[in-house]
Amino acid sequence: MRILYLILFLPLKYSFRLFFSAIKTVNSRRKFLGRTIYVSNHPASFFDPLVIAGLQLPIVFFMTRADIFTKISKPFFWAFHMLPIYRQQDGGDTVAKNEKIFRKCSRILSQGRNLLIFGEGFTDDVFIRRLKPIKKGAVKIGFSTLENMNWKKNVYMAAIGCNYTNPLKMRSKILISNSERICLNHWKETYLENPTKAITDVTKILEKMMREQLTHVEKKDDAPFHENMMIITRKGMNNESYDSSLTMKQRWNYSRKLALWLNKQDIENDENLSKLKSNTEDYFSLLKKLKLEDQYVSWKKDNPKGGRAKELLVLILLFPLMILGTVHCIIPYKLAKNFTEKSFKRSVFWSSVKLILGMFAIGIFNIPFIFLFYYFVYSSFGLAFLYYVLIALFGLLAYIWFSALKSFKTKRVIKKTDLSKLIAKRDDLESRILDLTETSS
Repeated sequence: MRILYLILFLPLKYSFRLFFSAIKTVNSRRKFLGRTIYVSNHPASFFDPLVIAGLQLPIVFFMTRADIFTKISKPFFWAFHMLPIYRQQDGGDTVAKNEKIFRKCSRILSQGRNLLIFGEGFTDDVFIRRLKPIKKGAVKIGFSTLENMNWKKNVYMAAIGCNYTNPLKMRSKILISNSERICLNHWKETYLENPTKAITDVTKILEKMMREQLTHVEKKDDAPFHENMMIITRKGMNNESYDSSLTMKQRWNYSRKLALWLNKQDIENDENLSKLKSNTEDYFSLLKKLKLEDQYVSWKKDNPKGGRAKELLVLILLFPLMILGTVHCIIPYKLAKNFTEKSFKRSVFWSSVKLILGMFAIGIFNIPFIFLFYYFVYSSFGLAFLYYVLIALFGLLAYIWFSALKSFKTKRVIKKTDLSKLIAKRDDLESRILDLTETSS
């Protein structure tokens, strides 16, 4: 393990515990080593390698797009176990360059360590719950490693599914699901006879394993309908609209089950389903026009008197900590936010880059407070350092306070608004969705 990987491991783990309000791992790997190629989906750009490395035990080396490697960043990325993978748009002899990288990958695996490869190769600009076609590179690396080792040791492959409620939102949730490993040595005879067939066969198996770890909406155009149904039923992986009594695993299972059901439907030729989709779109278009969110319509239905005691309690109790969090974090956060949004045109990169830059910016900005605490509050560097470590937590509590304030104000307006027609429309949609999905299943 390279030193920077180790140094960043604990701060990343701490940062993710603050960023995500809930983290769930299914079938977690327990060993640091294992000569395994982990192949993951890639829904959230830079976030994906960070969460897999920061929230699970196996030490991994990442395959990362080559265009982000510069003279300045290359030593940093190398120290953080990153290896460049070259694409046609990067120019030059990409085949020869990748062959060199593949040889490095083989050496890493032969030493008992692990690789992490994002099989899809790219991230959608808009977050969608689906798996794009898997490339064959990961399987090729596995078989090349076996050839280099004369098939004397086992090489394994496993699928990872990163399931976010919304990777762009602070205090969202994540579930990471791991498949069982498969041993590439079992395909030795097939590979020696026909390498192309063996690579194709294993890639198909791997793609099936990956789909089992996540929500996969087959048709990209059906993804909004799938999301809208989850919002209305409040059972799935939507970030804002969900039943808090359901566990993350229950919500994940519902999301996957709903996608599997939707993939089997012929919406265009099913009159009931086509009409439901159209009515659902009309409902959300109306919400957008009224500048409302479905979660508040649901809240008004469940709380006709408009009670806001929870928000009020948060505003009162967290007020002192909000002040501390604002003082310590607002300036470095603004700097990280402005730099990220100006430097990266694609918003899919923003949340992960803000998290990393914010972590460093807040850490550096607040170093003087260690000494200020020591000289003006209490003469103990131990307590001063503890206070320093808690600064990020103060920042989180400030975020929660301002979120509660926004919710308190919104609910005050909604409390005075007649939403009876919207609630009736929503109830009708929910009933029709449950009738169709539960009858078909």
